[in-house]
Amino acid sequence: MEINRADVLASLTKAFYDYEESLVNNNIERLNNLFFSHERTIRYGTNAREHLLGHEAIAAFRRSRPPGPSGSYSRTISEVLITSFGECFGTASCVFSRPGEKRVGRQQQSWLLTERGWQIVAAHVSFADD
Repeated sequence: MEINRADVLASLTKAFYDYEESLVNNNIERLNNLFFSHERTIRYGTNAREHLLGHEAIAAFRRSRPPGPSGSYSRTISEVLITSFGECFGTASCVFSRPGEKRVGRQQQSWLLTERGWQIVAAHVSFADD
């Protein structure tokens, strides 16, 4: 298995930044399309309401989430680490900060290359208290 083959890594990196743009701009349709449509797709969020198992639960959460300030979920990402494993699997991790939030956020995603392109099969978002 080849780790970080240049073309695969470039494709996965593009998918990660497409997700980031969709998240910041609250593009719900695009966000839902970036998650693998399966009952075993999972997303853990920053609170108990965000223990989401299955694509339907994740999509319902996105639809019910109120828009952020000015319709945006502005944040700054850093420490991005994207790794591809073979031709169809990879991980993406980052640290983020949000205006008005003192805690540091962390995001971890597992991506699978499907017939629809790269899609998230597992995601975890959390905040570190120090």
